[in-house]
Formats: sequence, C-alpha cells, structure tokens
Amino acid sequence: MIRCSIGIMAYNEEENIGKLLDALLHQELSEIEIIEIIVVCSGCTDNTENIVQEFINIDKRIKLISQEEREGKASAVNLFLKSAKGDVCVLESADTLPTSSTVEELVKPFLNSSIGMTGAHPIPVNDPKTFLGFTNHLLWNIHHKLALKHPKLGEMVAFRNIVDSIPIDTAVDEVSIEAKIKEEGYILKYVPSAVVYNKGAENITDFLKQRRRIYAGHLWVKKYYKYTASTMNPFRILLLVISEVKFDFKSIFFTLGAIILEGYGRLLGYIDFYIKKKNPYKWDIAGTTKKLR
Repeated sequence: MIRCSIGIMAYNEEENIGKLLDALLHQELSEIEIIEIIVVCSGCTDNTENIVQEFINIDKRIKLISQEEREGKASAVNLFLKSAKGDVCVLESADTLPTSSTVEELVKPFLNSSIGMTGAHPIPVNDPKTFLGFTNHLLWNIHHKLALKHPKLGEMVAFRNIVDSIPIDTAVDEVSIEAKIKEEGYILKYVPSAVVYNKGAENITDFLKQRRRIYAGHLWVKKYYKYTASTMNPFRILLLVISEVKFDFKSIFFTLGAIILEGYGRLLGYIDFYIKKKNPYKWDIAGTTKKLR
C-alpha cells in the first residue's frame, strides 16, 4: 500500500475547490491510500478558505494552510512539501478535476522502485469548435503525443517524497521538480490512463498570459538548472503539429492561427526573460480558466 499526500495550491479558487475536494474524497483506491489532502491558500480574498473549512468538518484528512500574502505558487508548494507525510506527494492544480480513478492510476507506478515522478493526462473541457477551444485541444494533444515518448509532466503530478523544496522564484513548479527528480537518478513516467480535466483560456489575453509565463519559466529552469523540458524542442513540436492537421479549411486555418498565437506567446516570454529580465513567479491570473463545469 502506497501512502500519498495530495497538495492543492489555491488562490481565489471558490469556483472549483469544492468540486475538486469532493472528487478527491471519492477516489476509487485499492493499492493507494490518501493519508492527507493539504490545501495551501495564498492570499485568498474570496470564499475559498471557507469552502475548504467546510470539507475539513467532513473529513479530517483535509488540512488548510493559509498564507496571508500571495507569494507565488512555488512558495505555496514548499509549505506543502514541508508538511507532507506520505511516501509519494501528489500536486494537483486547483482549477482541474480528476476522474474517480486518477489518483490510483497516477500513483501505482511507484510500486516500481525506479520511477521517481509521474504525470497525468490533461484533457481540456473547452469547445473544440471555437478557435481558442481548438487551440487548447491542439496544444494538449501535442503534449499527450510528446509525453508518450519524452515525458513532460504537468497539471497533476506525483513524485517520491524526496524533494525538500523548490526555488521560490520558479514559475514552472512541475518542471523544477522534474529536474530535481532526474538529478537523483529516477525515471519520469507519463500515465495516459490518469486523466485530469482542465480548462484552457477563453480569450486571447488570458491565453498569452499563460503561454508567455510558461515559456519564460522554462527559460529560467534551462538557465539555472541546466534542464530543458521536452516541449522546448521546436522541431519536435512542429512535426507533432503537422501530424494533428486535418485537411479541411477550418482545421488548416485554426492550426495556422494557433501556431502564430503560440509563437507570439513564446516571443513575449523570451522578451520577458532575456530583455526585460522578468521572472513571472507571481503571475497574473487567467480568469477564464477557472470554471470547469
């Protein structure tokens, strides 16, 4: 039986936190035990903490850590790592929802002693008939195909409880953990059966907020950790984009638009990191990603 601690980093997540906690309390488990669910609320000004407190009254495995000020996600992750008592730590984004079997599927691979970190299979709930819905599905389909061969883990990850902390100024916590796990000689594993639902941005402003922050964060990890995420290889990504194209006018038009938008987001991230010397570890929230259902 593998004992795991689940960590949720939350900033004004009243729209989804109750659904997420309910989903985690109703996981179908056989070889895994969830010993605690730790929610770190960072400077929340909405009803998030009150909702978490209601769930604490239902199940004492749920714990709340409050930060008065929002200090960045990495700071919240470090508070979770300091408190986690499980053999395996699970980090789940507060604006996602797992299926009933996700935790079991994600944590089971740790029965193999060579596995150090696993990642779930994110699937967006956006309408693929819209341009940004199409773009979000395209990006996550590419992420899925890439991760099958070159594991790139995000949205919901699990890792052995051997990471004491991550740099508080990293904007990409999962990649920073990837780097530390690989340093210890462990293998990364992508788990397609561990499905987690997310919601991509619904307007271009929010989309670019996310993409520039992520790219700048990857550049930071590359510079200071000498670790390059698999999604940083543009030729590998381009080949996967081509494989996703359906030869009808709308698909081709949307795909070209997605390439331009993603390229612009990466350019902004490049400018942020190398020219403006910005590291967006405390980032502007993309509000349209918060309400899944």
